[in-house]
Amino acid sequence: MTGNQMEALIGMLVTFGLLVLMVLPSVIGIVHDKRVDRQLRRAQEDRSEGKEAREPQKSSSRSTVPSTATWYAEGRRSKKLVNS
Repeated sequence: MTGNQMEALIGMLVTFGLLVLMVLPSVIGIVHDKRVDRQLRRAQEDRSEGKEAREPQKSSSRSTVPSTATWYAEGRRSKKLVNS
């Protein structure tokens, strides 16, 4: 191998190395996103299977009345709106 051939080989290897360094983060990101998508899909499937197995929730026949704290907070909110 002559000096020119050796220099060309080193140049090609450096160029290839830089290309790999520039592409590697994108490839890692794509692989990570695919893994997260698979996990989300699996969790969604598990959740939908769980809903089918559960009995429907029974609703109460009593009407719901806001608590004292809710009434107090409503009054405070309306006063702030009027004052400003």
